Amino acid sequence: MEYEKIIMGIDPGTNVMGYGLLGINGKQLTPIVLGAIELNKVGDHYLRLARIYERVTGLIAQYLPDELAIEAPFYGKNVQSMLKLGRAQGVAMAAALARDIPIAEYAPLKVKQVVTGNGGASKEQVANMLCYILKMEKTNLPSLLDATDAMAVALTHYYESQKPSGGSGAKNWAQFLKQHPERVFKG
Repeated sequence: MEYEKIIMGIDPGTNVMGYGLLGINGKQLTPIVLGAIELNKVGDHYLRLARIYERVTGLIAQYLPDELAIEAPFYGKNVQSMLKLGRAQGVAMAAALARDIPIAEYAPLKVKQVVTGNGGASKEQVANMLCYILKMEKTNLPSLLDATDAMAVALTHYYESQKPSGGSGAKNWAQFLKQHPERVFKG
């Protein structure tokens, strides 16, 4: 199937990295593929990073996404874990940058808020809402919910990219036009 745009979502991790590709035709959203790269059997951290780069590069070559949406590392108490997570994210981003794919980054709280309406939603709640929004069968979901988290990042990027641009903080079109009179068509 041909798509107007494909968004690749990534939920970075050094034990499990989720990925999801979302096809877009107008307002029609189609989950193309979602899965997880399991890395816990790879002992060396640097070899895990190499495996992430190889797999993300392979997914990019196979599905040719137009944009990459990636979940930002969350702030935790364990600095070493955060550092490793940031490296995993950076390697995935480097794979996209090598193909000139634009990248957008979203905080986990933002992704949960956009997809479920609750920034404190569980992985299961995110997966259930994705099934509802994208009309996916729960029985076809991967066992690792990092995959649905990645698809949620792609979906968040789709929704966020549909918003009017300008960064004005306007609450509606009337307020936006009032703040930006130069954008009013006078023909």
